[in-house]
Amino acid sequence: MTSTVARVGITAAASALPDREVTTADLQQRVAAASGLPLPAGMFVQATGIARRRIAADDEYASDLAVRAARRVLERAGCDALDVDLLLFASASRDMVEPATAHVVQAALGSRAHALDVTNACNSFLNGIDLARSMILAGRAQRALVVTGETPTRAMRPTLDGMAQARSALAGYTFGDAGAAVLVEPVAAGGILDVDSETHSEHWAVGGIFGGGSRHPRGDEHTYFTGDGHKLRTVFEKIGPGLLERVAYRTGLGWDDYAKVLVHQVTVPYLRRFAEVAGVPAEKLEVTVPELGNMASASLGVQLARVRDRLRPGDRVLLVGLGGGVSLMTMVWEVS
Repeated sequence: MTSTVARVGITAAASALPDREVTTADLQQRVAAASGLPLPAGMFVQATGIARRRIAADDEYASDLAVRAARRVLERAGCDALDVDLLLFASASRDMVEPATAHVVQAALGSRAHALDVTNACNSFLNGIDLARSMILAGRAQRALVVTGETPTRAMRPTLDGMAQARSALAGYTFGDAGAAVLVEPVAAGGILDVDSETHSEHWAVGGIFGGGSRHPRGDEHTYFTGDGHKLRTVFEKIGPGLLERVAYRTGLGWDDYAKVLVHQVTVPYLRRFAEVAGVPAEKLEVTVPELGNMASASLGVQLARVRDRLRPGDRVLLVGLGGGVSLMTMVWEVS
């Protein structure tokens, strides 16, 4: 099938947050009490810069957050779920190993689209948008709904057996839960102008949630996030600038040409370091991490939903994704 589509863009965006808010101070206090471990006062806040985050209720799942965001984005676009012919659940979280969580979302929405999951750690949502664009350009779809529902707080260790484990588990205490959704379809002007990615899979073991697959199919130990946040940061700092330089060279766009620069946010110190290394002006960023934490792949989706109404046709946005594995990704989008 040959496609005659020339441009594909993001035509609507929405997000969904759980109602329950937990402060980082309260989180540390609970972990310390359950562990019988005298953690230094303010340790989690000082290390992450995160004051609070949203946490899904016990009976609230990744699909629920995705469905809430999807319904909002369809309403904003004036679309029915049956108007969608491709549904991608693009998330690091999922409801279960099998079937794909996309089917849970689709059943709730009443859609009949081709549905599947896209998973690549914190780059899942950006990968999903790119895959949707590619499918439309190939003539395989006309309107795609890309959703994410992230519940990484379920991977936070409730107890610690000592300070060594506290250090390896600290990255998990950055997490917050959220959902996001976008519609991707042909546009007359603007659209997604450029996509680039870089993958360094030799670092896959630096951090992750290693349970649930064939390596560790059962048991709680591997269902908690474990990783070396310092090593991950070092890897991203080493390979990230080269990717951004390629984008600037290829597109001819500098920081002044972007209305917003949206970047995956892990901690406040990491975001500040990104701005310093990349040279991006602070006012171009949409900062969410102090109040919402590290929302995994939903981080970019929540930021996009927040800035969408402030953007005007012709405004350009640079999205920068960072994901365990490790992978980096950039996308340049111009508002239609």
